[in-house]
Amino acid sequence: LSISETFVGLEIHAQISSNSKLFSGSQVQFAAPPNSLVSFFDASLPGTLPVLNRRCVEAAVMTGLALNCSINKKSLFDRKHYFYADLPAGYQITQQRVPIAVNGSLSYSLCIDSKMSQMVTKTVRIKQIQLEQDSGKSLHDDTRSQTLVDLNRAGVGLMEVVMEPDMCCGEEAAAAVRELQLILQTLGSSQAVMAEGQLRVDANVSVHHPGEPYGVRTEVKNINSIRFLAKAIDYEIQRQIEELENGGTILNETRAFDSKLGCTVPMRDKEGKQDYRFMPEPNLPPLILYDAKSLPANMNHQQVINIDWIHERLPDLPSVKRKKLVEQYGILPEHSFTLLNEEGLAEFFESVVKQTQMKPKKVIGWILKDLLSYLKQHSLTVKESPVSSFVLADLLNLLEKKEISSTAAKQVLAELWKGEGKTPLEIVKEQKLELLQDQKELEQICQAVIDGHKNEVMAIKAGNPKVLNKLIGLVQKKTQGRSNPVLVKQLLEKKLSG
Repeated sequence: LSISETFVGLEIHAQISSNSKLFSGSQVQFAAPPNSLVSFFDASLPGTLPVLNRRCVEAAVMTGLALNCSINKKSLFDRKHYFYADLPAGYQITQQRVPIAVNGSLSYSLCIDSKMSQMVTKTVRIKQIQLEQDSGKSLHDDTRSQTLVDLNRAGVGLMEVVMEPDMCCGEEAAAAVRELQLILQTLGSSQAVMAEGQLRVDANVSVHHPGEPYGVRTEVKNINSIRFLAKAIDYEIQRQIEELENGGTILNETRAFDSKLGCTVPMRDKEGKQDYRFMPEPNLPPLILYDAKSLPANMNHQQVINIDWIHERLPDLPSVKRKKLVEQYGILPEHSFTLLNEEGLAEFFESVVKQTQMKPKKVIGWILKDLLSYLKQHSLTVKESPVSSFVLADLLNLLEKKEISSTAAKQVLAELWKGEGKTPLEIVKEQKLELLQDQKELEQICQAVIDGHKNEVMAIKAGNPKVLNKLIGLVQKKTQGRSNPVLVKQLLEKKLSG
């Protein structure tokens, strides 16, 4: 029997973008000196109490609304016990029984062919979003065979987003996480930078024969880049299929992805299911949220969170932004994905369009083919581009007003990348790249080319019009790219037919 059904579910921990931790006033800061951001509560000194951070709750509500979840007006906190050096309390405060948001969905798109031309949209169900504390960091020092603990991250607020197993391969999971990342960044609820551990993904993978019950699942933990996520899942699917086809069994175990070897390796098996001894958190009351209808009249607004108020202030989500770009500028849907995938690129594009007479459909070519490929080559962000939207618009205006040819425009752009502060017009003048406006001179050059290429002229007259392009190219060469190809074509055709 062939095993064809694969199920992939994800658990994603997103670090909430907030100045302080979930239950304490300690600052949140990446790569601060070890143990410099640890309050008495973070270190779990006796007698310290948690105080819930309003900003973290608002971020979770925003995220829940953006992912079409129902927001629970009453959610509860629980203690999840386990013993580990980087968890000083011996438990993590989480929301196991009643999380802040449930039953959502996330739509994401992926290309079904290599040319990026056909996009298909899929949806994954979101089971829940819960608030919880992050743990500290253990640093294993092998040379001295000791472990050091940094508690700066202990108690930082996390949102755990649990996705149902609605995906079937690494590519789908990667596309879903990328879309979630864009949504979080658009909302500002998490910076979601994977390289800084602000977005960590665990993948649950199982395979089975169609029509049979679900297979045993394994969990691949702490995947820290979208590219590795796709690789880890696809490797794990193949591994399980081969194991079953060879008559083996799949263990319910936790595995890690080794990015150097490109494979998953077992961590600890979940056979002896860990008993987390969940219990209600006695030091925190239920978290009560309100909407416009249930808001008590005499309440201090600083003390309550109004779901409707947050809902009204949600920014345009990536899917809406993409739709607007396509409708407003007539660009292709796949181009709208590229514009949003690069931070600041959509704004750059719109800014160029506003400042130039060129049609948006032509501008997008310059943005994606010329600007973006240059930035990628030199690993620069849009913000770091040596050519501003204002300068690029200037250049495209020269091209649009037929003052230079597109060949010349590319030469000017090559100069602009050097970032020497010259304007496009100055470069055009310096390098004498203006289009020849003198029709007489152009006609003479065309005549000279015709006179010097008898064979080609005969081929064209014998009915092979493609050769004309060669002549146009020669005129362009003679004028060093300063002739307008459309005009040259007209002149040559006129002379040849005469």
